Amino acid sequence: MAVTILFLGPLRDKAGEDSRAVAAPLDWTGLIEAVGSEIARELADDRVNIACGGKVLSDKTTLNALDGDEVALLPPVSGG
Repeated sequence: MAVTILFLGPLRDKAGEDSRAVAAPLDWTGLIEAVGSEIARELADDRVNIACGGKVLSDKTTLNALDGDEVALLPPVSGG
């Protein structure tokens, strides 16, 4: 049973990988432990969002990913 964490944009560069499989179920505390301290600091930023199962969470600390879910870490978007 596993959850796939997807690292997008600059978070992918910091993680050094596109994705990582971790044990399910996965909550906020488990996510912080699974991604390491550098990515965890980024997740503390209000501009970084988390999507689980294709839906952006309004409160990322309510994460409850189950077996087969994808958890996408969404960095701030900029452009013009």
